[in-house]
Amino acid sequence: MRLPFFYGWVVVAVTFVTMAIGVNARTAFSLFFPPIISEFGWERGVTAGAFSFGFVVSGVVSPLIGRLMDRAGPRAVMELGVVLMGGGLLLAPLTSAPWHLYVTMGVMVGAGSVCLGYSGQSLFLPNWFIRKRGFAIGIAFAGVGIGSVTLLPWVQHLIEQTGWRTACTAMGLLVLIVLAPINLLLRKRPEDIGLQPDGDAAPAAGAAKSVSNIVDPVWTGTEWTLRRAVATARFWWIALGYFCGLYIWYAVQVHQTKFLLDIGFSPSAAVWALGIVSLLGIPGQIVLGHVSDRIGREWVWAIGCAGFVVCFAALIALKYQSSLWLVYLMVFTQGALGYGLTSIMGAVVFEVFQGRHQGSIFGTIMLAALAGGAAGPWVTGLLYDRAGDYTLAFAVAMIVSGLSALSIWRASPGKVRAVAGRLHKPKPGFQ
Repeated sequence: MRLPFFYGWVVVAVTFVTMAIGVNARTAFSLFFPPIISEFGWERGVTAGAFSFGFVVSGVVSPLIGRLMDRAGPRAVMELGVVLMGGGLLLAPLTSAPWHLYVTMGVMVGAGSVCLGYSGQSLFLPNWFIRKRGFAIGIAFAGVGIGSVTLLPWVQHLIEQTGWRTACTAMGLLVLIVLAPINLLLRKRPEDIGLQPDGDAAPAAGAAKSVSNIVDPVWTGTEWTLRRAVATARFWWIALGYFCGLYIWYAVQVHQTKFLLDIGFSPSAAVWALGIVSLLGIPGQIVLGHVSDRIGREWVWAIGCAGFVVCFAALIALKYQSSLWLVYLMVFTQGALGYGLTSIMGAVVFEVFQGRHQGSIFGTIMLAALAGGAAGPWVTGLLYDRAGDYTLAFAVAMIVSGLSALSIWRASPGKVRAVAGRLHKPKPGFQ
């Protein structure tokens, strides 16, 4: 039975819900952290190390998840993520020693989050859209922001009323009960069920050939394996751009609250700032995803990086003038502009290395991205310890932001495949 609308929007809806629950289930560790310390009296470093260890696990398994996607498709990857994350959350309440936390909240939840989060979804969602690729991914990834303002307050309420163990169990059940059945609806590409990307009708025999989005037919005609991709400059430019992108993302996300407290803002104002960033990320991802379909991925990546530059500049200025307007500027540029990077991460790789091995290639590039996410908070903290304040660290992050924009510009996905908004302009190499 054919649906009255394109099945790709079902895939977007499933991804939206999966991101809302899956990503925030991992983020909820920050809510479990204080009561776990209070109960066991463990050192903060040892306890927080479970989350950091999960980040390492995420990086290690990312290329493996890409390979599994190429071979078995999204349902296998997502259901594996559901089992790992749900199982980790359900077993975590049995914790009585630090290593229990590392196995459950670290290894299991960390590995599950790669499947259910940005990395896993970007391995197949871009297949479903070409003209509206950025817009569709932006909508799907906006689920993270919706989940953060609905699920996390619910989890905090459960912790306060019934304790962290009950809250953790409830989150694990939510992952299993909701995500396990809906992810059975996924398919890797529209051709698997007799459809075309964007819901277009299959070309009729003898019909006029539609305008191709291919700019470089030699490049797109290559069978891109991981080995071939790694041998190209484009692969390393994208890897560097993504490393720098997640570096700046997590550098500010981890340190901005402590910075605002250090310069005299109240805890409520600091928490408010962090929450509003996530809220602004919802329209930011959708709008910038749509804009990228019109003007190109390179331009939107540059806009996102420029948002982070202004964000870090505002933070530096706040040290000398504690103005709420600077806080508003920092929050807006970080959330509405900077968070738009995620809406095109999958699109960039797919438009450059589209083919049977695109999952393996993307998973390997995400290894570099996750390394940047781990390096950002650490280097920023290290520079603070050496300099005595955040000025040098934030200035370095501004330089890294520029390097990220330059890298994606050098990778130039628009010189391989044009976005929909550029198709009306004649380009050399079009078929």
